[in-house]
Amino acid sequence: MIDSDKIHDYHAHVYYDAGKRTTASRLRRAIEKTFRVEMGRWRDQPVGPHPRSMYQVKFARGEFPKIVPWLMLNRGGLSVLVHPNTGDAYHDHAINALWLGKPLRLRLACLRPRRK
Repeated sequence: MIDSDKIHDYHAHVYYDAGKRTTASRLRRAIEKTFRVEMGRWRDQPVGPHPRSMYQVKFARGEFPKIVPWLMLNRGGLSVLVHPNTGDAYHDHAINALWLGKPLRLRLACLRPRRK
């Protein structure tokens, strides 16, 4: 068993395509006004394990019970990946994550530790 004290904070990745960028922008403004978060930049191209355009929302453990239910109801049809940050990026994205909306196939190979 892994102790939940290993969770430093959380990320939510909000995915969009060109046709949903306005929806993503509206959602972003509402998140910024409503919650205590750190917003990441707009990524209009796939980056790292993320196969589609997205922006990241970083939030503290105490914000989780506020923002995640709100995202469930207000994500505007967008796919959102929510994951803990424990220091193990692969497990955080691949095993310990939850999806709101349609899950996307992440490019997880870039998160696996390299063998020496």
